[in-house]
Amino acid sequence: MKYQIIALDLDGTLLNPQKQILPESLEVLAQARQQGIKVVLVTGRHHGAILPFYHALQLDTPAICCNGTYTYHYQTQRVLSGTPLTKSQSIRIAQLLRDHPIHSLLYLDDAMIFEQWDDSIRRWRAWADRQPETQRPNILPVDKFETAINNAENVWKFATSSEDDDVLNHFSALVEKELGLACERSWHNQIDLAQQGNSKGNRLREWVESQGISMQNVIAFGDNLNDVSMLTQAGLGVAMGNSSDEVKNHADLVIGEHDAPVIAETIQEYVL
Repeated sequence: MKYQIIALDLDGTLLNPQKQILPESLEVLAQARQQGIKVVLVTGRHHGAILPFYHALQLDTPAICCNGTYTYHYQTQRVLSGTPLTKSQSIRIAQLLRDHPIHSLLYLDDAMIFEQWDDSIRRWRAWADRQPETQRPNILPVDKFETAINNAENVWKFATSSEDDDVLNHFSALVEKELGLACERSWHNQIDLAQQGNSKGNRLREWVESQGISMQNVIAFGDNLNDVSMLTQAGLGVAMGNSSDEVKNHADLVIGEHDAPVIAETIQEYVL
């Protein structure tokens, strides 16, 4: 069996536009697990915001979270490996945000926090409220990021967003120049700020090799620029049809869009 691991991005990939896993995907991934194939989620999300999907898939593998900033083990509720931002970097970003018309969600140990309400946070909270109580992520308002940063053990990333692409690009370039951080686009209007060297591909490789498996034995699915590092390192990198051309150009295979059962069809053809 060539592919021993199936690595899956969530938003825009495994999840349809209604943030649901298609029944065909649930069925084929269950079949893969029954055959001893490992299924791992590799996402920009905080581990608290993965739980409903993790339980639906009945996984026992760790999850690669926050674009590869850390690997989280749900059974022991601990971080296996990770490279967080320093407190000084985090506080400086918080200061810079107040001088720019940028929205931000800050990812800490067990919560995502925000200073100001915006439409994206309202959507996050609305989604969270629809989940079972034991599977809801903590999305909390704070008066100042700095207070939470000083009290946190780990600061994983800032998810910054704006509908003005020029403003967002200017801000990320400023952060990259001053602090030397990685600024990675994870949605059409979102750029994530994290420690340099973190990526989905690098963190996935670390875990895969810890299992005694080669990345050549991984099939990976993604749709956005933060998935490119994973698609290019996997034995078979699969881009969704809803990906940008830049992402598709880095993939070995391009399939249909995430509202159709194309992931299930691809796994049936190439893995099972």
